[in-house]
Amino acid sequence: MTTKTYKTVTFKGGVHPARDGKDLSRSAAIQEAPLLDEYQVIVQQNIGAPPKLLVKKGDEVKKGQMIAEAGGFVSVPLHSPTSGKVKNIDRIPGPMGVPTDAVIITADGKDEWGELMPPLDWKNTDGATLKKRICDAGIVGMGGAAFPAHVKLSPPPDKKIDYLILNGAECEPYLTADHRLMLEETEKVLEGAAILGHALGVKNVFIGIETNKEDAIHALLDKCDAYGVGVVGLKVQYPQGAEKQLIYAVTGRKVPAGKLPMDAGCVVQNVGTAAAVTDAVKEGKPLIERITTVTGEPIKNPSNWRFRLGTPVSRAIELAGGITQEPGKIILGGPMMGFAQKSMDVTVMKNTSGILLLEKSDVIQYQSTACIRCGRCLSACPMNLLPGSLSAAIESEKFDLAAKMNVMDCIECGSCAYICPAHRPLVQHFRRAKAEIRNRSKK
Repeated sequence: MTTKTYKTVTFKGGVHPARDGKDLSRSAAIQEAPLLDEYQVIVQQNIGAPPKLLVKKGDEVKKGQMIAEAGGFVSVPLHSPTSGKVKNIDRIPGPMGVPTDAVIITADGKDEWGELMPPLDWKNTDGATLKKRICDAGIVGMGGAAFPAHVKLSPPPDKKIDYLILNGAECEPYLTADHRLMLEETEKVLEGAAILGHALGVKNVFIGIETNKEDAIHALLDKCDAYGVGVVGLKVQYPQGAEKQLIYAVTGRKVPAGKLPMDAGCVVQNVGTAAAVTDAVKEGKPLIERITTVTGEPIKNPSNWRFRLGTPVSRAIELAGGITQEPGKIILGGPMMGFAQKSMDVTVMKNTSGILLLEKSDVIQYQSTACIRCGRCLSACPMNLLPGSLSAAIESEKFDLAAKMNVMDCIECGSCAYICPAHRPLVQHFRRAKAEIRNRSKK
């Protein structure tokens, strides 16, 4: 069993964004969003194969009912956020800027649960059964990646896993949803960590949390012994919550270039994922809601909410008091790795950690100039890459050279672009190269 621990550790590289933004919502307790008249539930909310629809227009559904089944091993099912009727299967704006399939559900106002999965005594349940429950509940990585949680818990037999690390860093500026979750639902997070550790068969279970969350750290330290979970303090530094950086900070292990965390004997899950696992295992509830930060200077009341999946972003903003000024940009996620949106017509998904509105004065169109070879990007890159040289190779369409320079190891954290005085579009270059290399490998 893991013993209680506390130390402050970090990784090489990274940046310190000038504006933290967390003071806007860090003290705002989680609020329960009221039941809406309609939910627009996007069908594919996971990396991997899309789920296969089980419902059609006119069908009656119950809260928690499976409305789409997993489309393969790297996939998860989808469940209804409330009881009501399927109004339509339609195309709606997706978070990546392209229309996507969604189940439009008209609520009947009863919010009546369907048949829940039976609770499990997890301490006396084998790993395979726990993994199946986690899959059946539709649980994905809730820190942003939306990778099916059960897949991470199922490494190949030749990969020995001896560390499970929960990511409580929440290093993105402005976001405070995980902070409030760890503070307000401490035991749910800790028990979820213990369940995940049991499913993996590992005894070394740790939560990594940045030291700017002192109240949550104390809450975790007060109760972690009962669950056999250790707590590791992390230096406040972006991107402290990236998987490979978190692994190095907590264990001192380095994930080899081109490899995965499992190659270093580690599995990383988000604290929100752990809380969802507790609900699924102990109460039989599928994942139909998540905690999301609604924040930014244009928001009247920056706050943290428990939203049902399919909640329109426009409605989420209304619940936070609306806007006090016309925003310059709308972002799902944080300002470093989030995705800008054209409108408020998108909806909350399993990986929507934040809804961020920026002021117009913060949205500046910079003119990119030639690299001045200052070396700042070298110091900032947490993956020890050569961003300036990589960018030059990609601009010359030397993708084979970029591959040799390990561009595929780029985690797209944006540290290099943030620090660049020439305002080079470095992340866009690296994404282009990675897409090109992947496409070539398929031929």
